[in-house]
Amino acid sequence: MSQYQSLKDELESLQNQVNGNNPNAAVAFEKYIQYLRDQGVGNGLKTGDKAPDFRLEDASGKLITLSEELVKSAVILIFYRGEWCPFCNLQLKAYERIMKDIKAAGAQLIAISPQTPDHSLSTKEKNELSFFVLSDTNNETAEKYNLKFKMPDFMHANLTMLAQYNGDHSFELPIPATYVIDKEGFIIGSSSDINHRTRMEPSEVLELVRFLNQG
Repeated sequence: MSQYQSLKDELESLQNQVNGNNPNAAVAFEKYIQYLRDQGVGNGLKTGDKAPDFRLEDASGKLITLSEELVKSAVILIFYRGEWCPFCNLQLKAYERIMKDIKAAGAQLIAISPQTPDHSLSTKEKNELSFFVLSDTNNETAEKYNLKFKMPDFMHANLTMLAQYNGDHSFELPIPATYVIDKEGFIIGSSSDINHRTRMEPSEVLELVRFLNQG
């Protein structure tokens, strides 16, 4: 049994809270998920694929390159929607709780969203994160990983703040995804889901990293 609190339980609790506060939330969410299914959204890169390289700005303005970081260690790569998403914040905090274990296992963590650097900094400070939080302008890196999609028109009224967070009016976001990338640049573990209320369990990611570095 894991010594860490289950992210799955935290996410389910938040989902119940959201549905309880808004009786129409569950119906609207199902409509949204069905739309994404119908559009064929959600086919991100998978285990065995080569991870596309990227060079993105972190919360302090420093440029971070994936290939350069892989020289140092394996990388856990997380695509999240933004600091406005409470499910994303729970996920990032859950990983921060095990960062010492991740580093001890020989890996580091990089989180990416389409937010501007200012909002990436806000995410990092608000959640007290010790790992890189990068800004993926126009979701260009998310597109390389087959994760970029456009929110349906019927959701725009609920997401007017996206222009402020992302610095554009595209209503584009990444499908939330988690990748474990070995030092050769290959994806050895992956999870992406159009349902942004479900995420890969951090303890599972940690076990993957430990297994990778035992070889």
